[in-house]
Amino acid sequence: MANELTKKEEGVVALVNNHELGDIIKPLVKEIHLFDTFVAGTTHLKDMSVLEEIAVGDRLSLQREENKFDSNAVIIFTESKKKLGYIPEKDNIIFARLMDAGKLLKAKIFDIQQKGSFTQISIGIYLVDF
Repeated sequence: MANELTKKEEGVVALVNNHELGDIIKPLVKEIHLFDTFVAGTTHLKDMSVLEEIAVGDRLSLQREENKFDSNAVIIFTESKKKLGYIPEKDNIIFARLMDAGKLLKAKIFDIQQKGSFTQISIGIYLVDF
């Protein structure tokens, strides 16, 4: 049957048919480093044990929060969904605006220092782009 027509799937069609959608999109995702700052509000945590569970390299999620003290509040959560603190008020307006516009932001811990009874957690903030 040398003269038979065969349908050859190429490019994206072949990828979609052979993999889960998440496996296809994952390589297209890039994280754009926007800013370095620290986690604010760690001295006011209800569950202080979260400070013992974090490590350099941990990924953090960010979420807007309705807050009567700061209309641009962005809360920071650990991978296990525990509250870690906030993006400092002096730094949060741009991130709040990006998130309000539907952009996905993440953070990653790059340094943890104990300063007396205070734990300073330095983070990088990233825009997740597709």
